[in-house]
Amino acid sequence: MLKINARFILSAGTEAQFQTFDKPVIAVCGRSNVGKSSFLNKLANNGKLARTSKDPGRTRLINYFDFGPFVMADLPGYGYAKVSKQESDRWAALMEKFFAKAQISHAFSLMDIRHEPTEADLQMVNYLYVNNIPFTIIATKADKLSKDAARRGVRLIAQTVKCGEGNILAVSSQTGSGFDKVMERLEQIVAVSTGDTFNA
Repeated sequence: MLKINARFILSAGTEAQFQTFDKPVIAVCGRSNVGKSSFLNKLANNGKLARTSKDPGRTRLINYFDFGPFVMADLPGYGYAKVSKQESDRWAALMEKFFAKAQISHAFSLMDIRHEPTEADLQMVNYLYVNNIPFTIIATKADKLSKDAARRGVRLIAQTVKCGEGNILAVSSQTGSGFDKVMERLEQIVAVSTGDTFNA
């Protein structure tokens, strides 16, 4: 079983600041305010690891976090309308360079379970498909729905993104539900990357 001991490493705003590691790197991507920081904090069992904000678009850098067996790279949120086109283009260029240079083992694509995936969500997933980057969809804010509604939300995401429902993990950073499945997926990712095996 993976032992999590998370700490912040650094923030990268330019290609020269991108980091390489001798352990798996998992990219965390999603639209602004989808709950990426809350997801990371819950996974780390540390409410102050990643800064959260009610204001979308606050994260404008790539933030690296060392979780022990793997590294999480928290990417800038996309799809926030109030950000200038120049700033939006800068983010897009930064992410393009990041994926081209970084050796990503896996990506967690976060989507709000309450809503149909946005066009920006679909563009992100299509980018992962085209570049052959393995990914898992994390359907956030599952506590906001009943169990039946959450299942329908997962089904809608799967149909829209054209992936299997088994590749979508419904989670709640408030209650912790679904994080056992996230840990199982992380164990699989680390095992594939390192050749190790873990016993649950």
